[in-house]
Amino acid sequence: MLKIMSIRRRTAGRGRRLPPLLLASALGATVAAVVSLPQGTSMPAVSADPPVAVGQGPVQPVPTAPVAQAAAQGVPPAPQNPLDAPLRLLAEARQSYAQVRDYTCTLVSQERVRGKLLPENVIAFHFRAQPFSVYMRWLGPKESAGQEVCYVAGRNAGKMRVHAGKGLGGLVGFISLDPRDPKVMEHSRHTIVEAGMGNLIEQFAQTWATERQLGKTRVSMAEYEYDGKRCIRVEAAATEVNPQMYCYRSIVYFDKQTRLPIRLECYDWPRQGGTPQGELLEAHSYVGLRFNVGLPDNLFNK
Repeated sequence: MLKIMSIRRRTAGRGRRLPPLLLASALGATVAAVVSLPQGTSMPAVSADPPVAVGQGPVQPVPTAPVAQAAAQGVPPAPQNPLDAPLRLLAEARQSYAQVRDYTCTLVSQERVRGKLLPENVIAFHFRAQPFSVYMRWLGPKESAGQEVCYVAGRNAGKMRVHAGKGLGGLVGFISLDPRDPKVMEHSRHTIVEAGMGNLIEQFAQTWATERQLGKTRVSMAEYEYDGKRCIRVEAAATEVNPQMYCYRSIVYFDKQTRLPIRLECYDWPRQGGTPQGELLEAHSYVGLRFNVGLPDNLFNK
């Protein structure tokens, strides 16, 4: 089993370790979660670590031109929306991702499906931007090791190619399966067409833009380390229950060097008698990333 990297907050002294969260499938968001609290209920301020408010911690948001001009003229600047800085990070991520033709990594993932937190998965992940292509081979858990899934947009009548890897299914070889087949959705919140960093960036660009308009989101930002990379950790949490939002709390880690998101966590709305931070809905990490390696076409011909 692959040893998953710990996450450490960057401080002058020691870093605080967080429990690792693994995962296995694709990213994006689908339907809003069903909650047990009435809409409009105020939510408590929570964070896995003491939050560093935007503009008050080691990660400082860059002032926009109008704000800088107003300050130079002695005019009190209008208050910024707390999601302005995260949206700027996403804009940088989108610009950086535009240079990516393909990449490989170890995808670590865990999801809660139909109320049940599924086992952690570790996957050798290969992605190509044009045409949209995904090839995944499971490294763990033990019962899933050897399983393979491949999907290429515009091929195989829109279906993905699946190889069980073990048992009778392993002897049959690759079979075609619809990405939304009920058997597939029993093991994931998302389909394979939602996989990859590009989808993650676009999903959060849409989600945070919507939340910015609602004005019901609290944001904290701080510098952390994950997979040996210095990251900006953005936590966005709702201040009141709103079923239109996918989750109560999301955390995204942006690699400071590449500007790309390399880890995501989403938490469900708190329930009576449950943890105030909300239960984990899903977590996805991209470990050991290598970009523009020239993935061959035959890798995706299954």
